[in-house]
Amino acid sequence: MPQTASSLPCYRDTVRAEWVDYNGHLRDAFYMLIFSFATDELIDRIGLPDAVRKERGRSIYTLEAHINYLHEIKEGTRVRVDMRVLAHDTKRLHLYLEMFADEGDTPVAAGEQMLLHVDTSGPRSVAFDADVAARVKELADAQAALPAAAYAGRMIGLPAAAQRSRSQQHA
Repeated sequence: MPQTASSLPCYRDTVRAEWVDYNGHLRDAFYMLIFSFATDELIDRIGLPDAVRKERGRSIYTLEAHINYLHEIKEGTRVRVDMRVLAHDTKRLHLYLEMFADEGDTPVAAGEQMLLHVDTSGPRSVAFDADVAARVKELADAQAALPAAAYAGRMIGLPAAAQRSRSQQHA
């Protein structure tokens, strides 16, 4: 049975006072912190909890991350982060994360992360161990039928006309 959005792996937290800025909103950096905590949960789920990482000398490093800030949230807001594996290979995971406020169904933020499996004695990249690779594949296969990730693959940039206008101003 394919997963639905409500059955995706998820992480839950509450916006803490020390995460709030001078406007009373969650600071931009703490969206990433919450996404990072969610990623830790996913790492455990694929079979790499702390004890296994230490025993095998393995870890996961973040290579790249992107965040789309969609709606402000405030102290005390309960959040849920749903996680998806968009793609994977022998040693990398491309994750998509959506953060929701309270029990809402409209994301307040979306993020992507590219993660790399490493041998910590190097450190150097290394293929997932067979058991972890099997869990990654199982999770990705279960999510394959979900609709496209709404905010995946975005780039930062100005439209070409705006870039030309800006360069003409400096000429």
